[in-house]
Formats: sequence, C-alpha cells, structure tokens
Amino acid sequence: MSNSDPTKLKLTKNFGVPGIALCVARVPNTGRIFFGSSDFKLYEVDCGAEKPEPKAFTGEGHQSYVTGVALTEGGIVSGSYDGTLKWWNPDTKEQTRSVNAHGLWVRRVVASPDGKFVVSVADDMLGKIWNAQTGELVHTLADHKPMTPNDFPSMLFAAAFTPDGKVLATGDKVGHIALWDVTSGKKIGELEAAGLYTWDPKQRRHSIGGIRSLAFSPDGKLLVAGGIGHIGNIDHLDGPSRYEVFEWQTSKKAYEVADKVKGLVEHLAFEPTGQWMVGSGGDNAGFVSFLKTENGQVIHQDKAPMHIHQSVMNEAADTLYCVGHNRIAVFEWKAS
Repeated sequence: MSNSDPTKLKLTKNFGVPGIALCVARVPNTGRIFFGSSDFKLYEVDCGAEKPEPKAFTGEGHQSYVTGVALTEGGIVSGSYDGTLKWWNPDTKEQTRSVNAHGLWVRRVVASPDGKFVVSVADDMLGKIWNAQTGELVHTLADHKPMTPNDFPSMLFAAAFTPDGKVLATGDKVGHIALWDVTSGKKIGELEAAGLYTWDPKQRRHSIGGIRSLAFSPDGKLLVAGGIGHIGNIDHLDGPSRYEVFEWQTSKKAYEVADKVKGLVEHLAFEPTGQWMVGSGGDNAGFVSFLKTENGQVIHQDKAPMHIHQSVMNEAADTLYCVGHNRIAVFEWKAS
C-alpha cells in the first residue's frame, strides 16, 4: 500500500512555458520531463530546478501542434497534428527519424510498459503500433468508425496498455473502446462508454466529449475511461467530469462516476498498488481528483492553475507533473 496521502495535496511549483503544453513524458526517478507544445516544438525542463527553464529540441521538428510524447527504448517519440511521428535523442535533443504515420491529426502517443513499442492514435481513426527501436510499423489497428452516429467526423483520442503490455485499449469520440492483442494485432473485445458522448441537436448541431483518457488498474482487471458527461453548454465544457469503469475481460461495467468537478478528464493514472486513481483535466480552469478504485468515491480534489492536458505521476505516487495552457504545475502529497 502506498504511504502517500492524497488529502495532503499541495501545489509546490507553478511556472510558465511557451504556448500550450499538450503532452508530457518523464525520465524515471527524476523531475526531468519532456513536453510538446502548440508552438510546434518539443521541450525538456527539469522541474526540480530552482528556476525551471524549458529548452527546445533542435532539428526540423514538427509543422503543427505536438500532441503526443513517449519515452521508449529507442529514445523519445513525439506525434503531431501534422501526422508525423519523430524520434529524438533525449541527451542531444536532436531528431533521429521521421515517419509519415497518419493521414490526419495524431492525438496521442503511448509507450508500452517495457518501452519496446509505441502506439499512436489519430483522427484517421487508426491505431498504429510501432517498433520503438527501428520505427518499423508492426500493426495497423482498424475498428473505430470515421463518422459519428450523427454524420459528423469522429476522433480517436486515447490509448493504454495493460501493465504486462499484452493488451492495448483504444477509445474514440463516441465512447467506443476496442481491445487489441499486441502480439497479433487482432481485436479481442470491445466496450461502450456512451455516457462520455454528447450530441447537441439544437444549439450548435455539434458533438463533443468522447474518451479522452484510458488507464488499466495495476492488476490489469479494470479499465477506466475518462472524459465528460452530458454537456449543457458546449462552448464552456459545462458538464461533469466522468469516469466509466469496466471489468474488461468480462465486458461488465463495474461502476461510473459523474463528479461535481466540471470538465474533461484528460489523463488517468493509478497508485501502484491500485488503492486509488487520479484524474486530471479541466474546463476553462483545471482540476486534480483522487478516487477510490473499488467504488469511485472521491478522496480529495483541488483546482489547478490551468486546464491540464496531460499529467505524469512519479514512482512513489506522491508527485504529479501537469502540463497545460501556458503553464506547468507540480503537485505533491507526502505521507501523513
């Protein structure tokens, strides 16, 4: 059981960064992080420094927003709205490989637990598994429909590996989750988190929401999908942050949570023994929420100084590094 106490949550660092920070990865056992920005660049910053100073990576780089980043066996891999994946040397900050990966915007890049593979998901509604060392395409995962039930373009936002790296989940705008065998690339199941999708037939004739985050519990038995519940005002993300929790191996929904905190659950992570999970995200503002894994009961939650686009937690499960609108925030909650 973790010795950290989420009720002791404190904002310990809060500093500005260029553009909107959209994704983050962390060097294990350090406060050194890499983040992608709306200014088309990838950055490194040491959050443990007295005055953190982001340093941009060099080379040709991306031609649009950098929306995904992962630390793998082959270095750093970033993805962008330009449809490319790029490999980088984390020490020299130089680009080593570029791949035309997707026909539309890349939404997320996730490394397998062993760092040997990286998956990208994009608005061409494909998931792709890549060899992290060579950049070779291993599998193309095609299941998500390109159009919503209301005939608007759909989006593919999220992906997550089981802790053993054998199964991958991908989640889209209408709440559809596909489950994949990583070795074969074959689909092995599906789930529906329909409560994460809103269609507005009157005011805007517009759909919003979707699965913005996915995470498997440390024992691999639960899969959590995060996003936003029914939205009253789509211009302000005026809806409850929402979690739908599945016993995925039996396709059973364990429970769902519509939280009083409003906005998208952009990222999810579990405490290593699985006693609680943390969700982060926001509407025009931001939030960090801790929930009991067994029933979704809120343990503690607090505001963030910005909308959080992605977070990463340390090994001791007592520090959360959050990136978002023009800022990076570090929260800590030590043992009581």
